[in-house]
Order: sequence, then C-alpha cells, then structure tokens
Amino acid sequence: MNILIVLCHPDENSFTYQVYRKFTQGLINAGHNIILSDLYKQNFKTDLSKEEYLRETNYYAEQPLAKDVQIEQSKIQNSDAIVLIYPVFWTEAPAKLVGWFDRVWTSGFAYNPHPQMKTLEKALIIACAGKSIQTLTETGERAAMETVMLGDHIRNRAKEKEMVILDDMTNWNKELRAKKLPIHLQNVYQLGIDF
Repeated sequence: MNILIVLCHPDENSFTYQVYRKFTQGLINAGHNIILSDLYKQNFKTDLSKEEYLRETNYYAEQPLAKDVQIEQSKIQNSDAIVLIYPVFWTEAPAKLVGWFDRVWTSGFAYNPHPQMKTLEKALIIACAGKSIQTLTETGERAAMETVMLGDHIRNRAKEKEMVILDDMTNWNKELRAKKLPIHLQNVYQLGIDF
C-alpha cells in the first residue's frame, strides 16, 4: 500500500518525530511504501493568497493551482491512505497543518464542484497531546478534535478513518511522560505493522 504521511513538527528531536520514525518503521516492516510531506522541512506555504482565497470562495475550480499545491494533490492521488502526525496546539493541529488543508483541499479537488480527489482506503490521525485522554474527554476537546479532523477534513474522503491521541506528553510531568513514552512508541510501531 502507498501511504502518504503528512508530518507537521518543527523539531526533529521532538516526541512527534519519534512517533513518525517508529510508525514508519512499522509500515516499512509490514511492506508498505511511504510518501512523505514534511511540512516544516518543505517550508510549506500556509497562507492563502488573495487569488487562492477568491478561487476557493467562488468555487472557481478551473483556475490554476500553485505548483506546491499541485505536488501535494499528486501525492494524495498516488496514495492509498493518508496519515497525519502532529502535536496538539490549543486543541488544534499546528497552523502549518491547518494551512495545508486550506490550500490543498481545493475546490474541484476535495469538494465541489465535481471533486476529483480519490477516495482513500484509510485515513489515520496521530495527534500528540500534553493533556490526558481523560481530561480531553471530560472537557469535550477530544470530541472537538475528532469532529474537525474526522468529520470535516476527512469526512467521506476515506473509507475508513481513525484518530489516535497519544496523551500525557507534557514536559510538566516528566515522570509520567517518561513512563508513557515507550508505551506510545510501541503502540505506534504496532499501528504501522497492522496498517
């Protein structure tokens, strides 16, 4: 299976990068092919230009797309599945990933008129959070993240969709972080193997 990984973190020494490496190791060991969009390494432009804004708000799907957007859409079309790996910032994905959706999920590709984006076999969201799953659930933040990512962004663009939240990765509680980190990494490796 060809799997597009959209990675969004500025620090290669971060937990998010460890997750990416371990998950990718599992995918490769299971025989999958990886297509990567490392948004920070690519210096992916996230702000809509005036032309892009007008194109999208008026559904002018026939107007040309920027080259970097065409490249990302081509990666999607050449993939069977997509995996998004990112840290949670204020119950949201980083601005760079939000901007990726703003610019890549274009009119005529991801939505009306006549969307051309293929229906993927699977979409997996791996979000690295500082808070606990219990807290995220109790406050409604977990449901909000799932609604945005699975309900809005992915919607019917994948046959199967799932969000995995790796919790308690804050540096405020180094003891709990140290305890959960190897468990999370083993779990994402297994996710890659079982993908």
